[in-house]
Amino acid sequence: MSTSAIEPVSFTLYHKDFSGFAQALGASFERYGFAVLSEYDLDQARIDAAISDTKAFFALPVDIKKQYAGIKGGARGYIPFGVETAKGAAHYDLKEFWHMGRDLPPGHRFRATMADNVWPAEIPAFKHDVSWLYNALDRVGGKVLEAIATYLKLERSFFAPTIENGNSVLRLLHYPPIPLDVAGVRAGAHGDINTITLLIGAEEGGLEVLDRDGRWLPINPPPGCLVVNIGDMLERLTNHVLPSTQHRVVNPPPERSGVARYSTPFFLHFASDYEIKTLPACVTAENPDRYPQSITADEFLQQRLREIKLA
Repeated sequence: MSTSAIEPVSFTLYHKDFSGFAQALGASFERYGFAVLSEYDLDQARIDAAISDTKAFFALPVDIKKQYAGIKGGARGYIPFGVETAKGAAHYDLKEFWHMGRDLPPGHRFRATMADNVWPAEIPAFKHDVSWLYNALDRVGGKVLEAIATYLKLERSFFAPTIENGNSVLRLLHYPPIPLDVAGVRAGAHGDINTITLLIGAEEGGLEVLDRDGRWLPINPPPGCLVVNIGDMLERLTNHVLPSTQHRVVNPPPERSGVARYSTPFFLHFASDYEIKTLPACVTAENPDRYPQSITADEFLQQRLREIKLA
């Protein structure tokens, strides 16, 4: 089997053959809940700068990192090792991370649910580099949603107003080296809460996706690729036509156990007050509406955050 079980879709098709791009991407999402995007149009040097800042932050002493913890229940700043726990898991995930969210102007109606960002003074370039990465992935996410809308036979721009000023979060993840006899795993099996997730390929492997037959498939794309997956909010909106697939990050083989793993998932969210109500086109006699009661994106988010011990 190749290093990635899912065939990449070239992002160049977005401009050259949008209909083909939407079909290929949508078919991958409907089959796996995941897709792999190759040849994205992001500046690799700027990505590398943001990841370099990430590594510099996590190399700081724990007492310094903890000065940036506890903001808005972990929605911003530092979340220490040993906090997040996959739903139903007995042991916390073996990771620490940093959250950056959207900057809002004073008086914006979403400020009650979206806190201000904090920035580590010890890494001078952090705010500049990480903010660029947030905005770059936000733009790509909007283009992916154009393809999803087209695949679902909606207007291409259908999702644009639903994600305007959405509660999207960039997570900078550090999985430290681990002893061979450690309890727990780097990230337990879970589905993402949000609309879609965009993940720049990690230097170290470990990401696996649960296929329909119960097998775990490796998703380790080559450099220059983005992994994109459907989140629980979009699964609910599409009545499971597009599935939010369980995935995990397994512990490394013995020869790589002393190597840290870094990754940068961007969790693209609907606007906090968006009403997640089943799309009529996704309801059929064979697939009746699973969610006759609607829910706002923020209500859904808070419910799920409590389940994974981040609220």
